[in-house]
Amino acid sequence: MWRYLELLPVDPERRVALGEGGTPLTELPRLAGRYGLARLYAKDETRNPTWSFKDRLAAVAVSRAVEAGAPVVLDSSTGNQGAATAAHAAKAGLPAVVFTFGRVPWTMKVFMAAYGAMVLQIDDDAARRRTLEACVREMGWYPVCNVSDPPIGGNPYGLEGYKTIAFEICEQLGWRPPDVIVFPTDYGDALAGASKGLRELLRLGLIDRLPRLAAAERFGPLSQALAAGLDRVPPVPTGPTVALSIDTDVSTVQALDAIRATNGTATTVPEEAIIAAQLEAARVEGLFPEPSSACALAGARLLREQGWIGPDETVVAFITSMGLKDPASSRPHLPEPPFVEPTVEATLRALREVYGFRRPGGG
Repeated sequence: MWRYLELLPVDPERRVALGEGGTPLTELPRLAGRYGLARLYAKDETRNPTWSFKDRLAAVAVSRAVEAGAPVVLDSSTGNQGAATAAHAAKAGLPAVVFTFGRVPWTMKVFMAAYGAMVLQIDDDAARRRTLEACVREMGWYPVCNVSDPPIGGNPYGLEGYKTIAFEICEQLGWRPPDVIVFPTDYGDALAGASKGLRELLRLGLIDRLPRLAAAERFGPLSQALAAGLDRVPPVPTGPTVALSIDTDVSTVQALDAIRATNGTATTVPEEAIIAAQLEAARVEGLFPEPSSACALAGARLLREQGWIGPDETVVAFITSMGLKDPASSRPHLPEPPFVEPTVEATLRALREVYGFRRPGGG
C-alpha cells in the first residue's frame, strides 16, 4: 500500500510497515455463475500481515502515533483490528492496550495477546467507549478505534489507509473501476475510506466514474436509515450471530453519506445465508473467509437476486479476513472426521458414508 505514499498522511521516515496491502484481486468464476453475475472478484485481504484489512488502518494510525510521540496505543476490538494494532505497535516499540468483551472467541484473544497487546474485557459497549475516552483524555493514549458514544468511526488518519483499497482495486482492473463493490459493514470505516479513495482517483483523472458501493450488514442499521430517508443512523435490535465482526446495532454518518454519494445501497443478510456463503466459497473457489467476510458474498448474491445488480455488471466482494480466526462458527456445519481402519476398503466406505464420495469411474 505504500506505493501510494504521496496520497497518505504519513511521514516516510516514521512509517510503521509490516508489508500490508498489495493483496490479490481474485476472479471467482464458479461463484459468479451460481450468483448469476458476469464477473465476480474477491479483494482478498486475508493475505495481509495479520490476515485482515485492518492492517491498512493500523499501519497509518500507528505511524501517526509515532509521529505524535504517543506513550500508548489504544484500541477496542473483536480481534482483527486489535491484532493489527498490536502487531504494528510491536514493530514501533510502543505498548498496546486493547479492550474487548466476553463473547469474543478465545482464538481472537490469543491472537491479540500474542503480539504483545494487554487485553482487557468490558462487556457493556457504552461503558467500554466511556473508558476508552477517559484513557485518551486523562492519559494521552493514542486511539486507533472509535471512542465516542454514539460511534462516529475510527481514527481518521487510519481511515486514510483504507483509501488504498480503492486504489488497488482500480489499478488491478486497469483503471476501469468495477460497477459495484460490496463491503461487509458495521461502522463502515472501510467503505467510507474506500469511497474517499475513489473520489481522489476521479479528481486525478485516473478513473472516469465511481462504482456503486453496497453495505452488506447483519442487522441493518444502514439499510433502515436509507429506507427511511434519514440523515443519521439510529440503533436497531441485534442478536446472536456468527458474524461477530459486524454485529453492531449502529453505523456511522460517513458510511451513510458514502453509500448515497455513489448511488449505492445496503442490504441485511440472514444468518443462514452467511454460513452458506462461507462454506460455498471454500468448497467452490478455495477461499475460506471469516463469517463477517462471507456476508459480502452473500450480500452480492442477494442484490443480484433483487435486481439491484445487473447480470452484466462487474462486482468486487471485499473479503476482510480468513475463516480460521473463528473456526468454532464453521465446525457445527462440517462432519466429524471418522477414524478408519488402515485399508482401502475401509477408507472408501467411510468416504461414502460420511462425505457421500463416489469414486470417479468406479462405485
